[in-house]
Amino acid sequence: MKTQTIQNYSKMKILLIYPKYPDTFWSLKWALKFISKKASLPPLGLITVAAMLPKQWEKKLVDMNIEKLNDKDIKWADYVFISAMSVQRESAKKVLNRCKEFGVKVVAGGPLFTIEYKDFSDVDYFVLNEAEITLPPFLEDLKNGCAKHIYTSKEFPDIKETPIPLWELVNMKKYANMCIQYSRGCPFNCEFCDVTLLFGHKVRTKTKEQMIEELEILYSLGWRDGVFIVDDNFIGSKYKVKKEILPAMIGWMKKRKYPFYFGTQTSINLADDDELMQMMAQAGFESVFVGIETPDEESLAECGKVQNRNRDLVASVKKIQRFGMQVQGGFIVGFDSDLPSIFERQIKFIQKSGITTAMVGLLQAPRGTRLYKRLTREGRLLKNISGDNTDFSTNFVPKMNLEVLVNGYKKIVKTIYSPKYYYERAREFLREYKPLRNKTHHFHFSHIGAFFKSTLLLGVIGKGRTRYWQLFFSCLFRRPRLFPTAITLAIYGFHFRKVFENYL
Repeated sequence: MKTQTIQNYSKMKILLIYPKYPDTFWSLKWALKFISKKASLPPLGLITVAAMLPKQWEKKLVDMNIEKLNDKDIKWADYVFISAMSVQRESAKKVLNRCKEFGVKVVAGGPLFTIEYKDFSDVDYFVLNEAEITLPPFLEDLKNGCAKHIYTSKEFPDIKETPIPLWELVNMKKYANMCIQYSRGCPFNCEFCDVTLLFGHKVRTKTKEQMIEELEILYSLGWRDGVFIVDDNFIGSKYKVKKEILPAMIGWMKKRKYPFYFGTQTSINLADDDELMQMMAQAGFESVFVGIETPDEESLAECGKVQNRNRDLVASVKKIQRFGMQVQGGFIVGFDSDLPSIFERQIKFIQKSGITTAMVGLLQAPRGTRLYKRLTREGRLLKNISGDNTDFSTNFVPKMNLEVLVNGYKKIVKTIYSPKYYYERAREFLREYKPLRNKTHHFHFSHIGAFFKSTLLLGVIGKGRTRYWQLFFSCLFRRPRLFPTAITLAIYGFHFRKVFENYL
């Protein structure tokens, strides 16, 4: 087995590995094939950690979602740094086995290992929680030959000190979007969510100068496409977003002639602030992911989703869409308050809202969350979550009969992603969607290929051919500015149907 001494500390070879995602909603695997991309986003956490390592160390990134992990890469490394989310658990375990086989020491961090580190006996060093706090003492101890097994902290760092990610490690041509982070933490306290467990309730933010510098780096590297702001709730600190961040982004985008378009995640109370929505649209935001969860008030109360209660959720969604931002929604079934009628209610809500990207999952209880603790007290917990939002199982005993719950869930996804329902929903969205007139379109040659692939796979040999052409010509002649959006939505629908093809 390799050993390290103080003498060779300055000449380390570090392999950063990001495990593979299974085929889920978020993988967008089948949609990415249309534009010849391998993955939606690069591993932002890993390349940020890479920027915190000594500059003189040699570093290599292997994102297993875009390339294979070769034995020679592992043998080359003095240390492997691995980060993962729960959905990547099985791939991560295989990576750890291969590292153990070749005697290469592993340093693990990120959400999966922070919450479940006791389940991974093959890891040599755990650098948990947020690396700004736990990585420096590990590096110091490693340098002095006395590194400990676990580094953890209950403190939350000031991310104004976080370095710019080491983008030189990333092959940008393989990804559909780039990504940056503005904030960590969420002011809300949903029972099933582990965001506050990992990052706290206090919203910590970067400065406007940091944000512009990170955008400028991506611009200087030649990126001219989508940028996803990975915050769990971009508007968690609305005042600063409105007074500092968005004005800076609007000015920079205008100066650079609108090189990017943005997506992010927000809470539904975005719909309550017209000025905020208008500013986001002006800054180039085209989509927001919102946790809708359920139209049932009792279930919203049960899980503590206070921001969604006592409001017309459909009206809120449509209002955001009228301000030029597509709403992508997360939905859950399996709450204790859910009755068998919830399945039909979810379908009707999703159709009426025009949320084409509707990601529906069975309720899961992530370790450490309020839900996990409650179910443990009630003796209903069964196992760890898979993290896979297409997994037809749950990790606790539900109040509803399990067979009824799973069959109802299958009914939802089978219905909403069938060509009839999906294309109806796409047309409903396009009727409400009002993007800004000054929107800049970023043309790439891959778009030509995507267009012709879509006409062949969706319009000639695919299911729902008639409905594809109805959407095609309806948008082409009535709202030609939205024609690229319509084709993109059709491609997304193809991906969602493929994800469930083997399950239903």
